[in-house]
Amino acid sequence: MKTTVRPDSMSEHWPQDALIVLGASEEQIPLYQEARRRGIPTIAVDMRPDAPALPFADATLKISTRHTDAIADALGDVHPAGIVCGASDAALASWHALCLHYGTAYVYPESALAAGDKAAFHAIAASCGVTTYGWTVSDNPDQVVTEAAGMRFPLVIKPVDGSGSKGVSRITGPDDLPAAVAYARSYSASQTVIAEEFLEGRPLAIEVFMHDGKALMTCIKDKAFVDGSFVVRRLSTAQLPSATQDQLEATVERLCRALGIDNGPANFDAVLGTDGQERVIEANARLGGDGVPRLLAAAYGVDVVRALIALALGEPFADHLAPTRGAHAALELIGSPLAAEGELVAWEGVAEARNLPGITDIELFAKPGDLVRPHDQSGHKIGLLVAAGPTVADASSALTTASALVRPIIRPTTEPS
Repeated sequence: MKTTVRPDSMSEHWPQDALIVLGASEEQIPLYQEARRRGIPTIAVDMRPDAPALPFADATLKISTRHTDAIADALGDVHPAGIVCGASDAALASWHALCLHYGTAYVYPESALAAGDKAAFHAIAASCGVTTYGWTVSDNPDQVVTEAAGMRFPLVIKPVDGSGSKGVSRITGPDDLPAAVAYARSYSASQTVIAEEFLEGRPLAIEVFMHDGKALMTCIKDKAFVDGSFVVRRLSTAQLPSATQDQLEATVERLCRALGIDNGPANFDAVLGTDGQERVIEANARLGGDGVPRLLAAAYGVDVVRALIALALGEPFADHLAPTRGAHAALELIGSPLAAEGELVAWEGVAEARNLPGITDIELFAKPGDLVRPHDQSGHKIGLLVAAGPTVADASSALTTASALVRPIIRPTTEPS
């Protein structure tokens, strides 16, 4: 029987030896599904009463994942089997603190929290010998504007502690700085903004899972964006010269060790320049979001979700990361085609797309009647498609065919801003 507890109440019916899952977004659903497969009860922590993963949890604690003390107080004398977090930056500090509080077998490393501060990560990358580029940061908006005006344009302006492409702008001249800085500050908990030189080159996303200080699994992916934004639209396994592949793998392994990630997942955004040098833009010391675990399973047969839960429980996890095939995979994120909010009326073409050769996953996060927003940040996606094939071209072709079939029918409810 499911238990729901609000922050101002207590319960004597928490499942003991449960897995505490910090967050209940659509990205976290595979964590709950894997725990249920293993017969492990879960306690979901999320302040949103309509969080999409809540139906998969055995018990629910409606508290912000940032409020560590409130979570511990509400759980009382629970002795969790482990604590885990998926693609959520907001919960990482609580993950570390709660692991210490309960003395779990795995403790999320405090040093890894530096990845959430883009300025701190720049310093770590430089200390690891990663090629750097121009940037400036401040919690004083006038200072950011002044210093950024002397940098090489175009620039990318973003919150230093942001994620999911929220508050990010690309500008081409100094006149655009005040508005871009104000926009970034509106998404920063610390009111701190970083301005970075825009990097020309091949955008990459690199997924890694560490084991005893070594990268046990690494996947380098090409990225394509929603037009005119930094919101990811498509990911696909990258074809690179072996020397470049080795160089990138060595770089992210070095960065993980510098962040104190000896065991566990991380992912990095990078640009491979025309000079052959990689420039790592930022890091996320956690599983990748946007359906990346499904892409990894489709390409290599690995299961990073199982590996993460095994790690959180103090169990061996290397076997879950051993590749069982060597295919290529591609993933497309589905967002609203509208520039204004709307109501999802129906999905078209889903059954036909599921039957296409090469399609491995179709996930729909919105149902008819739901409010959907413009796809201007990662959290506004409403579905995803995954395809696999023996070559990049095969996977991409299957994905393109499926993408043309799957259509969300959306009725506008507001005018475009």
